[in-house]
Amino acid sequence: MNAKSTRKRFGIRYTLPPDDPMAATHLLGPDWEAYRWYDSEQERDLAVEELSREHLYSRRGDKPSVIYTKISG
Repeated sequence: MNAKSTRKRFGIRYTLPPDDPMAATHLLGPDWEAYRWYDSEQERDLAVEELSREHLYSRRGDKPSVIYTKISG
């Protein structure tokens, strides 16, 4: 197998909205971003759904402020 055939092609880009307190320069910073890659589009889409839902231990109505962008590469 070559490296190209084993490369994960479906990802999620994580960013913060500009007004998020964690985007402050002394914390994560305004240019913070992270990526997570998946083997299939379906696996990635399920992960986005899970990340975007209200979490079990959050206060009612709280939602993550992270922006999830689906990417293919």
